Amino acid sequence: MSPTHSGAAATWAADELAAVIDHTLLRPDATVDDIGRLCDEALEHRFFSVCVNPVYVADAVRFIGAAPVHVCSVAGFPLGAARSDTKADEARRAIADGAAEIDMVLFIGGLKGRRDDLVRRDIEAVVAACREGKALCKVILETCLLTTAEKERACDLCVAAGADFVKTSTGLSASGATVEDVRLLSRKVSARGLGVKAAGGIRTRAAALAMLDAGATRIGSSNSVAILRETIAALERETRDADE
Repeated sequence: MSPTHSGAAATWAADELAAVIDHTLLRPDATVDDIGRLCDEALEHRFFSVCVNPVYVADAVRFIGAAPVHVCSVAGFPLGAARSDTKADEARRAIADGAAEIDMVLFIGGLKGRRDDLVRRDIEAVVAACREGKALCKVILETCLLTTAEKERACDLCVAAGADFVKTSTGLSASGATVEDVRLLSRKVSARGLGVKAAGGIRTRAAALAMLDAGATRIGSSNSVAILRETIAALERETRDADE
């Protein structure tokens, strides 16, 4: 189901919103029991995916079973400063364990140092691993660390390298997604066939809807259940108000 929306007041049904959310748990202290709860929540609310660290991909796949919830993992997380072959191998191993999507972290220092060829080849290495495993590749730009010009160059490099999405943030840096950044990324890549994932600090329905209105096609959040509950309550209030 594709929601029809125009402007920030757009109404997304709870199931429509759930279908564009990556339900995320990337904390370093997460246990296998936490991953089990994450997957139970994803199954209950029918989120698009769960996003977990590579060590937990096989567990997440086991918990999800045959249900239509994808498993997403990360490569080069959270700094982006690993070698390209290390990132690619991390992606391959996660895909072999059952991951359907990989969120890799851009070589941020390389971009800021204007080593664009190296940055592009770094992305290409992970994209190639994803293509081999029939997985999608998202590139985390960590927008809070970049200038506007650097964000635009990063988008161009992601397009050139064949990535499927650009993503705003790891959620572990100075700040997360902003409406302005999502709008910029969407302007740079949407017409060129890439999706935009907004992640980092998205904790409320209003924040999620603002990102979608700005051009995001996927939301990453560790607060997904609360966002869905808030959405359900808001829609129930709107229905009651309309009946009065």
